[in-house]
Amino acid sequence: MPIRDKTVEIKTSPHLKKTVSVDQIMRNVVGALLPVCCWSVYQFGISVLLLLLVTTLSCILTESLFCRLSQRPNSIGDFSVIITGLLLALTLPPGFPLWMAALAGFIGVGLGKSLFGGLGYNVMNPALVGRAFVQAAFPVAITTWTPAFAPGRFSEFIPSSLALPFMSPVDTADWVRERAVDGFTGATPLALQKFHHIAADSMDLLTGAVAGSAGETSAILILVCGLYLVFRKMMSWRIPAGIFLGAGMTSLPFYLLSPEIYPSPLFVLLSGGLMLGAVFMATDMVASPMTPAGLWLYGLFIGFLTVVIRLFGGLAEGVMYAILIANVVSPMIADVTQSRVYGASAKRRRS
Repeated sequence: MPIRDKTVEIKTSPHLKKTVSVDQIMRNVVGALLPVCCWSVYQFGISVLLLLLVTTLSCILTESLFCRLSQRPNSIGDFSVIITGLLLALTLPPGFPLWMAALAGFIGVGLGKSLFGGLGYNVMNPALVGRAFVQAAFPVAITTWTPAFAPGRFSEFIPSSLALPFMSPVDTADWVRERAVDGFTGATPLALQKFHHIAADSMDLLTGAVAGSAGETSAILILVCGLYLVFRKMMSWRIPAGIFLGAGMTSLPFYLLSPEIYPSPLFVLLSGGLMLGAVFMATDMVASPMTPAGLWLYGLFIGFLTVVIRLFGGLAEGVMYAILIANVVSPMIADVTQSRVYGASAKRRRS
């Protein structure tokens, strides 16, 4: 009886299962972000709409400029810079001065992406680099908040949005008082909980009916948009799951020890920019590890660090710095969690 030749052909990685281009992935991410942006505009009005346009345009122009200066092909068509512009706007206060927002876009793309070599070479999330810059440069503007669903938000701009460069804007507090927004204190739920131990209603956090950045919208909506990318296999679910697990596990002992001082794990997960950061920022494919174990460790680290900064740092929010720090240590996480090559010793697995 003849024996069939059963030859197994082994090729080098990557072993592609599906041909999906970078621009296809980026277009889907933009599509997943659009409902979040639309809800934010519905919450805060035309000021956020203009904020989204300004940051996106600033990022596009900066990308085009640096591509020309470095003699690289223009990469605007891959849609990655549009994601940066949208995410940057969502991390800023609704009434953030537009000239500052444009500057944040320039710094985020120029310093956080182009100087490293462009798409695929950036060490940190460019949108968060731009946000970190304005956090340090304009501390008052970055912590000036306006209420959600304010009357007249579709017919007029928040005064601070149109402030001229280096000029003092109209007092936003006066603008809020003129519209008689009941119950608005000028503080975010995170600040109220951290400094006054007042917890916001969970339903308000779920729907986004609170003061905060433009991206502190409905937690349910952000999760639904993230699940779309997970089902399309364009985002790893392990990173958000690790962040939620890390934040919940870190905050739970403190809450059980002193619930009148420390927030509940549910409040930690739903408040601030944790949901947006976990779903759309920490999952940046370039700045995050690739190994399954590394994704979990990366997410757990971000969740842990976010809670530590929130509870014991000088700032009410800690998601931005947690993700940026995790971006920096991501190569080390990937190296530590690298699988051992079959037949090689553990000491030689990373050689």
